[in-house]
Amino acid sequence: MKPRELENLGVPHGEVLKLAVGLIAQAARGGMAKQELRERVAAVVGDPGAHMEDAAFGELARAMIERRERAEPPPEAAYVARGEAAPWRQWGVDLEPESVGQMVNACNLPVAVAGALMPDAHVGYGLPIGGVLATENAVIPYAVGVDIACRMKMTVLDVPGGAHAIKAEPDRLINALNRETRFGVGANFKKPHEHEVMEEDWGVTTITKLNKDKAWSQLGTSGSGNHFVEFGTLTVDEDAPDLGLKAGVYLAVLSHSGSRGTGAAVAGYYSKLAMSLHPELPKELKHLAWLDLETEEGRQYWAAMNLMGKYASANHAVIHRMIARNLRADVIATVENHHNFAWKELHADPVTGKQREMIVHRKGATPAGRGVLGVIPGSMASPGYVVRGKGSAESLNSASHGAGRVMSRTKAKTTFTWSAVKKLLAERDVHLISAGIDEVPGVYKDIDQVMSQQRDLVDVVARFDPKIVKMAEGGERAED
Repeated sequence: MKPRELENLGVPHGEVLKLAVGLIAQAARGGMAKQELRERVAAVVGDPGAHMEDAAFGELARAMIERRERAEPPPEAAYVARGEAAPWRQWGVDLEPESVGQMVNACNLPVAVAGALMPDAHVGYGLPIGGVLATENAVIPYAVGVDIACRMKMTVLDVPGGAHAIKAEPDRLINALNRETRFGVGANFKKPHEHEVMEEDWGVTTITKLNKDKAWSQLGTSGSGNHFVEFGTLTVDEDAPDLGLKAGVYLAVLSHSGSRGTGAAVAGYYSKLAMSLHPELPKELKHLAWLDLETEEGRQYWAAMNLMGKYASANHAVIHRMIARNLRADVIATVENHHNFAWKELHADPVTGKQREMIVHRKGATPAGRGVLGVIPGSMASPGYVVRGKGSAESLNSASHGAGRVMSRTKAKTTFTWSAVKKLLAERDVHLISAGIDEVPGVYKDIDQVMSQQRDLVDVVARFDPKIVKMAEGGERAED
């Protein structure tokens, strides 16, 4: 049965339709005739409550009921502005007014408890990139971000010559990146990689169940935009026992990517669902619609978000495993962290001062609890840093997740030329395999200024300097 025929029967467009297509295909493989398929689906659409235990289409019946319930706005829904905004603090100077305004709006949410704005902040959907927001038993899909669990991972490799391999054997490193990585929308491997994350329960939501095969094919790949995999030198000035390294210069590989197409599907579905459940929110707050964690919708999103966290971590694990294997290198140190996620954490209540559980969203912000290691990158031609958190209560134990953009991708494409960029890369001894012109160094803030503005949030443990960089191609031709 074709999707159009199912829509004519009354199966709603979107995820329910996708589910119906999958269940029909499964039933057809089991021998069910087309006429019976049509009659069974029509019966489910007509009275889903009577078919919830149907062996073939009970899942469709339950999905129909859930969708109808969500389509009904909460009774007596009305927005009531809070008398006083939740407290928040800003790090950094000269931040764009729009991102500051988004933080102000977020702290006016009824469920907001406290907030913080990092020095790399710029405009996002709902919560600004670089925004941190603690809420009361509620999760905000757009405050987690579209790329759920986008994260950093650094692996320090033991190869002959160490960091000198970048100059001694550049072709070998370039070949490893080209052979073991894939970039861009829809990027996948024809022969999927193995990882225990695919043994997790992907049936926690309909979205994750329907996208499991896609997720598996994309395991070990990176997205477009600012996602990258790169080799560089890691300089450790003083012994760092918590990193497992003595002072010295090492070869390291650094990656930045998230939960790929499946994470985007989860984010898109539950963001729209949250907004449909809060029609009372004014325009400036609609992208900050939340899901109550005591509801089925909230529990579903939370389960899916955590699965996407494991999946994003697995993506990086596969990338680093394959590169190390390609180079026949031993791993001597690793550090990684999410920066688009929500955590259940204990923090001091801003009113009572007592510790209590909050849902802390870090959208483009690095966890920086006391002693916690993380990675804050710069750009393809500027350093990144391994940092150790100081546990700042005012920042909700957070720090920036990078340098932060200073211009849009559209403006970047009309501002920069490859000829000028390649001169800069040559001056900084960086070999660029591929990237879009909208990701060149000039679109980012000065990472060292950003770091200086958060000295009370993190200590620098080591410095990473990119030397061989791979990103998704931007579509434009790099000038010779």
